[in-house]
Amino acid sequence: MTAATARRPWGRALLWLIFLGPLFFLSYGYANSVAAARVDVPSIVFDWERAMPFWAWTIVPYWSIDLFYGISLFVCRDRRELDTQALRLLSAQVVAISCFLLFPLHFSFTRPETGGVFGWLFDVLLGFDKPFNQAPSLHIVLLIVLWVRFAQHLGGVWRWMLHVWFALIGVSVLTTYQHHFIDLPTGVLAGWLCVWLWPERAVAPWRHAALTRDPQRWKLALIYLACAGACAYAAIALGGVGLWLLWPALSLLLVALNYAVLGPAGFQKRDDGRLSMAALWLYAPYLLGAWLNSRWWTRNAPQPVWVIDEVWLGRVPGRDERDGYARVIDVSAELPLRSWRSGDVVRPMLDLVAPSAEQLRQAAIDIESLRGHGEILVCCALGYSRSAAAVAAWLLHSGRAATVDEAIAILRKARPAIVLRDRHRRALGLMTRAAATARTQVPAGHVA
Repeated sequence: MTAATARRPWGRALLWLIFLGPLFFLSYGYANSVAAARVDVPSIVFDWERAMPFWAWTIVPYWSIDLFYGISLFVCRDRRELDTQALRLLSAQVVAISCFLLFPLHFSFTRPETGGVFGWLFDVLLGFDKPFNQAPSLHIVLLIVLWVRFAQHLGGVWRWMLHVWFALIGVSVLTTYQHHFIDLPTGVLAGWLCVWLWPERAVAPWRHAALTRDPQRWKLALIYLACAGACAYAAIALGGVGLWLLWPALSLLLVALNYAVLGPAGFQKRDDGRLSMAALWLYAPYLLGAWLNSRWWTRNAPQPVWVIDEVWLGRVPGRDERDGYARVIDVSAELPLRSWRSGDVVRPMLDLVAPSAEQLRQAAIDIESLRGHGEILVCCALGYSRSAAAVAAWLLHSGRAATVDEAIAILRKARPAIVLRDRHRRALGLMTRAAATARTQVPAGHVA
């Protein structure tokens, strides 16, 4: 046994399994029994699903997820990774069972008679399972959570084998006649929601959660919430293909939550400029809209523009727009910086909201600290507001502008279309006054 193996938290993993295993079967069975006691539980099924084949042998990959469930706790290298995995599994159970209780659905196809070993596996399954607990498929929710965990520990041919087998598990929920199609995409979203709640490389979205006091953030939160509600209403009213609108509904709901409570951390943008995989899946409809919006509003604007010295201002660059800049300071929260390189700085700020004085101060320090390494691009989604405020803060911080009006005038000379409203001016003024106060409070004999 190696030292690394000896440090693995086997005992804690066993305790988690002892807790999660019974919880899984008890809560799953309870939701089934509640649905079975109701009258006229509906089904959501598309006509093309009636051509779905029944493959008895896929009961093997279907059952195998139970094995992966238990092993996933014991592959964790340390306590933190273990607790993250366990909390994801617990969240999967809570999310799925809550949905089963709130809007139960019924599987409407008749499963063919099956004999042999496969038939025995079906008999065991039907011993505790009933044709309820449909959307989101708990099998698919767990599939996402387990796939993420094992993919982190495997490489090469083993990782490819994992992908193939887990793809079979995903298909098996249909070919064993356990689920209708609607259960799969809803399961995928629920699975990524559990991963998003308990990230490993990004900050947990709830860690610094607090109700905002900014009226502008509340206004935007309500707008996004209304749009989410409209998408959800349209999805239910249209049915069929219209149900895909539930994806943008969830995406916009999370954006509203970011503005009201979570802040930039909700987008899970990491120091390497990338969004977490969970955030990419959950926010995909919103991200597509944000990217198209950024390109539309900047289609006729020169990208980027030189401001002063080595500092440039522009939108988040694509890979073909990065050349010529030694460093990039990215202050957008929602768009990934795909052209990120070592030495770049990521300081996520919410769109359409004035940054705080502290955010502006930090951005100014970042810009000044990177000078001397070459040309610097300061960017956000459009290059009109957040990044402009950051450059204005640097102009004031470095003494290149004596007043907020002077800093904005320098920026407007470079890019007349910048959008810095009264709230941005107030934040810049607060930053300037805080810096002046700090300088006056430096004790004698110390250098500020």
